[in-house]
Amino acid sequence: MRTHYCNGIHEGLIGQTVTLCGWAQRRRDHGGVIFIDLRDREGLVQIVADPDQVDAFAAANECRSEFVLQVEGVLRARPAGTENPQMHSGKVELAAARISILNRSEPVPFPLDEEDIAENLRLKYRYLDLRRPEMLNRLRLRHQVTRFVRGYLDAAGFIDVETPVLTRSTPEGARDYLVPSRTQPGHFFALPQSPQLFKQLLMVAGLDRYYQITKCFRDEDLRADRQPEFTQIDIEASFVDEAAVMGIAEPMMRGLFAEVLGVRLPDPFPRMTYADSMHRFGVDRPDLRNPLELTELTDLMRAVDFKVFREAAERPHGRVACLRVPGGAQISRAQIDAYTQFTAIYGAKGLAWIKVNALDQGNEGLQSPIVKFLPENVLREILRRCGATAGDILFFGADTAKIVNEALGNLRNRLAADLGLLAGEWCPVWITDFPMFDYDDKEERWTSTHHPFTAPQTEHLETLSQDPGNALARAYDLVLNGNEVGGGSIRIHQETVQEKVFAALGIGAKEARDKFGFLLDALHYGAPPHGGLAFGLDRLVMLLCGAETIRDVIAFPKTQKAGCLLTEAPGTVADRQLQELGIRLRPGVGADVQNP
Repeated sequence: MRTHYCNGIHEGLIGQTVTLCGWAQRRRDHGGVIFIDLRDREGLVQIVADPDQVDAFAAANECRSEFVLQVEGVLRARPAGTENPQMHSGKVELAAARISILNRSEPVPFPLDEEDIAENLRLKYRYLDLRRPEMLNRLRLRHQVTRFVRGYLDAAGFIDVETPVLTRSTPEGARDYLVPSRTQPGHFFALPQSPQLFKQLLMVAGLDRYYQITKCFRDEDLRADRQPEFTQIDIEASFVDEAAVMGIAEPMMRGLFAEVLGVRLPDPFPRMTYADSMHRFGVDRPDLRNPLELTELTDLMRAVDFKVFREAAERPHGRVACLRVPGGAQISRAQIDAYTQFTAIYGAKGLAWIKVNALDQGNEGLQSPIVKFLPENVLREILRRCGATAGDILFFGADTAKIVNEALGNLRNRLAADLGLLAGEWCPVWITDFPMFDYDDKEERWTSTHHPFTAPQTEHLETLSQDPGNALARAYDLVLNGNEVGGGSIRIHQETVQEKVFAALGIGAKEARDKFGFLLDALHYGAPPHGGLAFGLDRLVMLLCGAETIRDVIAFPKTQKAGCLLTEAPGTVADRQLQELGIRLRPGVGADVQNP
């Protein structure tokens, strides 16, 4: 139906007859001559309908925004002075000899050539939203990413294998999406949170190198970089250690950025231990473009009279730290109050601060409500450790290490954004030596930092039972500009080690056999050492194209309430369908559910 895409139109075709198909982006009537900007997937071309072409002019006169058109005509140069350098085809225009209206459109609910359109409206009419070049280009970039990844992994000897979507519910850290079985009433499938167990089984099967670009499902609270269903670049290999896995992933990321953005990432990527990251930045996904760092003060505060700092320092897992902001003395009291409220989100009970007005005036050169509670020698040591200079502000955190790290770590990011402190464009870093376990205060038990199939470091095998809080894992995350884009580990390939990890997690032999029996059985039959990692495709593409949420790089995403405004899913189903599944809803369940 067409000879060219719109971006295929150029000066070399002047004088030729071409046929284009697309949508009318806008129509302009200039005193008897009608101009139509015709848009297709590739770009725009200006169509000119002159009155002497009676039928084409009549069709152009009838045309409105988003009508679907087929246009045939002779390409000609635009008159001098009317060229549009913003358009790829801006030096030429198509003189319409024939315009066919292939389909009409009602007035669209929002202008497709404008920004700042309400997201709910965009999601309800997603098929219109995706016509916008910005959205189309994001999907095109996503395609470029997956095409490159497939080519790289194919060349590296990896085999693309699909794993089941209907599987067994196993505890992997998040809530499962369950699917009831009609053929086995009272039994349920689960949608996979990841292909974790199956890719390990593929290693036992001798596949050696596997990859998959796959859907994963987690029923968890959502935010800008989370979706109930998301896409993962999943990679696993046998007979590898941590360095080998990083050696697979790093060149892939460098090649991807060079291919898609023309950007050179560092070679090699820097590495940092989890403990060092938490000590310096308060988070395990540091944005290394941000120059701000935390300064440790716990030891210094154990002997002060200031109760807030001393009690935090004396706790077994307490911490006192400060964050120096160069030139931050200009921050207003109202802004400090706003930062105090911000850190309260992370459990901080307050945000102490000191403005450094002068260094040579002792306490007189410091401005803060807490200066009077701290001895001059302690204040002098704080300034020395921080490297403070006149005009700085120091923010303090004093509580459990967890609260201090979360409060100051997130404040660090907030300050960098507010004050324009980020330097550089792309800063990757590997975070290594994660703890094996985190302690859940509510449930009063240990949980896996990553997942229960992560191998402990060899020297920490005995620590699993004696001191699980200090056991380290053979795990690693790839962080890019403060975002975790990939993570993985060396897996457990020996049943005795797996049993020790289950025991540390409070998973007894019977529960382990019931939930993971098929994996434990596989470990009996010559399971090789293996490991891998997974990249979050949605999050990676979001960063590459500068989108604010992963919803903008997914064709048909869900809202933050895990609903689809386009299809109005999830929806109710007929009683007959529930009866077939052996399910009956409690009275009132679903009756008050509004559109997602």
